Amino acid sequence: MVPHTMLRPFGVNPCAAGGHLRRHHARLCLRRASSVDATTGTLPGGSSNTRRRKKQAAEESRLEVLYDDGFGSATMKDYWEAVRAMPKDDGGPPRWFCPVECGRPEVDRAPLLLFLPGSDGVGMELILHHHSLGKLFEVCCFHIPVNDRTPFEGLLQIVEEYVKYESALSPSRPIYIVGDSFGGCLAISVAARNPEIDLVLTLVNPATSSAKTSLQAVLPLLETMPSNLPVVQPHLLRYLIGNPLNVAMVSVQNGLSPQETLQEFSNSLTSMLPLVSELGDIIQMGTLVWKLKLLKSGANYANSQLHAVQAEVLLLASGIANLPPSGEADRLFKTLKNSKLRYFRNRGDRLLMGDGFNLLTIIKGVSMYRRGRQRDFVNDFLPPTLSEFKKTFGEDFKLFNQLLSPVMLSTLKNGNIVRGLAGVPDKGPVLFVGYHQLLAMEVPALVEGFLREKKTILRAAAHQVFFVGNYEILRQELSLFDWFSAFGAVPVSPINTYKMFERNEFVLLYPGGVREALHRKGEAYKLFWPDQPEFVRMAARFGVTVVPFGCVGEDDFVEIVLDYNDQKNIPYLKDAIKSFNEDFKGLIRDTVKGDDGNQVLHLPAVLPKVPGRLYFLFGKPIEMKGMDNVLTDRKKA
Repeated sequence: MVPHTMLRPFGVNPCAAGGHLRRHHARLCLRRASSVDATTGTLPGGSSNTRRRKKQAAEESRLEVLYDDGFGSATMKDYWEAVRAMPKDDGGPPRWFCPVECGRPEVDRAPLLLFLPGSDGVGMELILHHHSLGKLFEVCCFHIPVNDRTPFEGLLQIVEEYVKYESALSPSRPIYIVGDSFGGCLAISVAARNPEIDLVLTLVNPATSSAKTSLQAVLPLLETMPSNLPVVQPHLLRYLIGNPLNVAMVSVQNGLSPQETLQEFSNSLTSMLPLVSELGDIIQMGTLVWKLKLLKSGANYANSQLHAVQAEVLLLASGIANLPPSGEADRLFKTLKNSKLRYFRNRGDRLLMGDGFNLLTIIKGVSMYRRGRQRDFVNDFLPPTLSEFKKTFGEDFKLFNQLLSPVMLSTLKNGNIVRGLAGVPDKGPVLFVGYHQLLAMEVPALVEGFLREKKTILRAAAHQVFFVGNYEILRQELSLFDWFSAFGAVPVSPINTYKMFERNEFVLLYPGGVREALHRKGEAYKLFWPDQPEFVRMAARFGVTVVPFGCVGEDDFVEIVLDYNDQKNIPYLKDAIKSFNEDFKGLIRDTVKGDDGNQVLHLPAVLPKVPGRLYFLFGKPIEMKGMDNVLTDRKKA
């Protein structure tokens, strides 16, 4: 095994275009081709046991639930120290480097992630994410020296050459490109020129509208100034490094008292200001003018190529200029063929260096992490990390769970009912079959309860609407809903259920589906289960332990005031529901008789009644192992 080559961030083993760049590629990529064949994904000397070996490799590389991803261990102080270590003028060309902090990926067949920086060209803007991304990707960053004058076409050629080399080395795996601001223009251009390469783009506030900025308007005035004049004007510096106040907040820990928060913020800002001043001395007016021209040419080229982009694209937008209805991100979302969009209204322009912004969580939440040509919702799933658990259930859902105050009861083998999950098996495969509460409000409590007590993730078999179709439009602002995918949900299908049983997962199934979760007035606690055995025989085949469970409480403290029967008689709502359901005409279930099988997607209006509580009761486990007669006898199933 060739040891992982790590280049120190700046000035060590620089690589440029031409032969030197290609030799650098070989050093970076040789390790990836050593243990797993780059083109087939099989072990050297493949045999008829390839499938078994691939499964064993996946088991060995599987990350633990609530593993420490290292997010939050780096601060903006680390970023400024990296910037300070940058050679002031080494005379070298643009180059690639592997951040030492990323280490070696902890998953099998980890995809490559290339980071393309913004106008500053430093390449260290991902420093807050190095530890978390490095466990799942092979991270490589692009650095443009401060005094480099390579035109946009030259930078594009360097990036494109690297992408083509990596694609030829590992054609079966995707290449991720994260482009920040100006880097977004480079990423778009590379994708447009190489539609045959499997690329996944993450564009963070891409600078495709930079020609309309105020700085471009004053560019003729800036050109008249001495080229060696230091850039010390706050607005000009903010253009390159972001708002210093927002940057200083990144180093402030959560959970502090107001007085402690103010003190830590003051210390962070005080320690940062000398570095900002030092950066102003490094960046001179001639450099700023060049970068503005570079940005303009990059934006013009990228805009002319938008129609040709075939890659999967994730747009991350923040700041007033990017927000709808007239924002740049909205224009790109409508233009790019295969794109997803997430807005972050309350964050600044430097999104990657924002307080608490976890890029890995966003990628997982939008279901865009994959290691092959197509995403496998089962095998490409990444378990939630400790930082994600704390953020989701310690902050985002904290008040929600306090209001529901869930109580979990389980049944031991002797029939005794105890508080907690002691009666639930510790090892899979296990299939939990239960009743859906209104709006599926019980699911977050279930997921948190199993993570806290069992350190196990429940893989919920979810409706297709969470992953495709018009629902994506609703998720743009409500990025919080991405937690559903990040915490294990998969599209409900026989093949996904088969794979999860094969991997000994804990599977959560609601036979009543959407019809049960969106039940109507007078249907409290009514089951809408199919007459045919949709899951029993598959459970018997794998010897799955089935745990039936019930949940009560939600219909007792929430009252439906406007259900589907009411809404379909209101013209405006009727048209909206019809339009939204156009992508899902095939969702009427033949296994549920009559209108009860019509899973019309809508949002019932509800009002709280009295304070209540959720109660879960998990029944006595039913072991399907040895029930071979169920496989052949449909009636017994």
